[in-house]
Amino acid sequence: MKLVRYGAVGNERPGLIDAAGRLRDLSAHVDDIAGAVLLPDGLARLAAIDPEGLPLVEGDPRFGPCVGQVGKFLCIGLNYSDHAAETGAAVPPEPILFTKATSAIIGPNDEVRIPRGSTKTDWEVELGIVIGAPAKYVAEADAEAHIAGYCLINDVSERAYQLERHGTWDKGKGCDTFGPIGPWLATRDEIADPCDLAMWLEVNGHRYQDGTTATMVYRPAFLVSYLSQFMSLQPGDVISTGTPPGVGMGQKPDPIYLKAGDVMTLGIEGLGTQRQQVGADG
Repeated sequence: MKLVRYGAVGNERPGLIDAAGRLRDLSAHVDDIAGAVLLPDGLARLAAIDPEGLPLVEGDPRFGPCVGQVGKFLCIGLNYSDHAAETGAAVPPEPILFTKATSAIIGPNDEVRIPRGSTKTDWEVELGIVIGAPAKYVAEADAEAHIAGYCLINDVSERAYQLERHGTWDKGKGCDTFGPIGPWLATRDEIADPCDLAMWLEVNGHRYQDGTTATMVYRPAFLVSYLSQFMSLQPGDVISTGTPPGVGMGQKPDPIYLKAGDVMTLGIEGLGTQRQQVGADG
C-alpha cells in the first residue's frame, strides 16, 4: 500500500494511492496514518480494503507528511561510504545518531525556509524508515518485522549551525521546515529491497545527487536493531538513514548552498518525489 495524508496543514485526512495512481479517501476507516494504525494488525486491516470501493479525491490537494503524530525523528549521519568520502570523513565504526525536532516536519511539497542568519543551508535526499511494531532490544534478524514501511525524506541541514556552532549536530538539523516527509508511506510489501533503490536530488533543475541505497553502510534492519538497544521505538517513529554524495557542502571547487527562490526536487525509486520552493525567515 501507498498510504498518504492530504489536506490543509493540521487538518490532514488519511488516504491511499491506488494501483492507477489515484488518491482515495480512507477517513471512513481510520482517523489518521499514525499510531496503532501502523501496527501489523492495523496495516492488515487496511490491506483488506478494496481500494476501488473507496471514494476518489477530486482535484489536486496538498499532501501532508505521510506519517502523523511522529514521536521521534531519528537520523543517521555519514551512513553512505561515498558521501563520507566526499566530506573527508571516515566511515564511523558505529552509526552516528542525531535527532531532528518533530517541529521540523512538513509535507513533501511545502516551502522550506532558510533560518534567520543562515549562510550554509544544504540538502540531503534520504530513505526513511517508519516503525510499525514497537521495538526494544530487537535482534537484527527480527528487526524487519518492526518496520511498517519506507518513505522519502529531505534532511535539510544548516552546516554552519551543525559543524561550526559546537556541540551536537542537532542545532543544524532541526530547524523549522527542515524535515519534508512523503509523499507516501510505502508498506514493506511495496519495496522488494530497500538497499537497492535509485535516489536523486536536483536544485533548480541541476542534478547534484544521483545515487543508490546500495552504498548504505548500516542498513535498515541493523539500524532498527541498533537503535532499539538505546531506546524503545514506537509506531510512527521515523528514522532517516543518511544520504549519498552530492550535497552542497561537498561541491568542488566551492560549496554551494541554498538561497531564497531556489527549488529542490528529489525522489527515491518506489517512494515518489518531492518539490520544495526555498524561502527565508525574516
